Amino acid sequence: MNKQTLAARRWRNFKKNRRGYYSLLIFSLLFGLSLFAEVLSNDKPLLVKYQGQYYFPLLKVYPETVFGGDFETETDYQDPYILEKLTVDGNKVVFPLNPYGYASINLGLDQPVPSPPSQDNILGTDDRGRDVLARLIYGFRLSILFGLALTLIGTFVGIIAGAVQGYFGGKTDLFFQRIIEIWSAMPELYLLIIFFSIFKPSVLLLLLLFSLFGWMGLSDYVRAEFLKGRNMEYVKAAKALGVGNLTIMYRHLLPNGMTPVITFLPFRMSGAILGLTSLDFLGLGVPPPTPSLGELLNQGKANIEAWWLSLTTFTVLVGTLVLLIFIGEALQEAFDPRRQ
Repeated sequence: MNKQTLAARRWRNFKKNRRGYYSLLIFSLLFGLSLFAEVLSNDKPLLVKYQGQYYFPLLKVYPETVFGGDFETETDYQDPYILEKLTVDGNKVVFPLNPYGYASINLGLDQPVPSPPSQDNILGTDDRGRDVLARLIYGFRLSILFGLALTLIGTFVGIIAGAVQGYFGGKTDLFFQRIIEIWSAMPELYLLIIFFSIFKPSVLLLLLLFSLFGWMGLSDYVRAEFLKGRNMEYVKAAKALGVGNLTIMYRHLLPNGMTPVITFLPFRMSGAILGLTSLDFLGLGVPPPTPSLGELLNQGKANIEAWWLSLTTFTVLVGTLVLLIFIGEALQEAFDPRRQ
């Protein structure tokens, strides 16, 4: 069976699992929409028509004097004075569907924050007066991108480490196994606390620290596949013909070892999202005012009466994890050799 036929059969098996297939469609749609978060939710207009000329505030920063203001600073399009100038004498302004950014504060609230859902803020505001819907959209995108990046880095490093251990075996395998045992015994949470006390917290620093530990679980599966495959007849034949080790590892052993890698990708991604959310909940994650699902959950815990904070964030987080789990289960069934 050639590779194209096998891939087509696996795809058909994946589509037969309706739950996983529709979960993939829903997740792809939500993630695709979140990539255009600035277009969907922003306190800057999509288009401004002023005195016969068109302006695009999302693409360029305009000083207030361009629209008849008094200052050379960036225009505040939520300022009533500026809004009045942009909506009279044939001028027009087009805002996104949700006219709030993740850091913009609704200064026109008539009740204490966090305020409940209203016509202006569909999902209410947090304890600083920021729109919850905007922070959910941006926080969802950040979580998915972080999970993807961490999964790709951990998969790449795990494949290399597992392939080297499994293919060469012997002392090489024993040496790397001892290193992994020592490294896996390191207290990850304490290391994160130490690093955050030394360096300024950032998304890149979080990604680096998580990547230091995120590859070990996958390397065991790749190592087992390479240990099993290196004694196969076709590998011995390739060695007898003088084929290089890298070529054998990449062309002959790696395709067979990718099955556990692919099937575990959604589960690894869900673990990365949950890890980032947990750190943000504890206050050890991304720095403010970066939008974060964990930070919203922490606000919900601190403001029990503000049910909209916990309920909406919990729904987004659990919904994302459930979709990824359903996709992972469908991948496992599709790559099951008994179904080929």
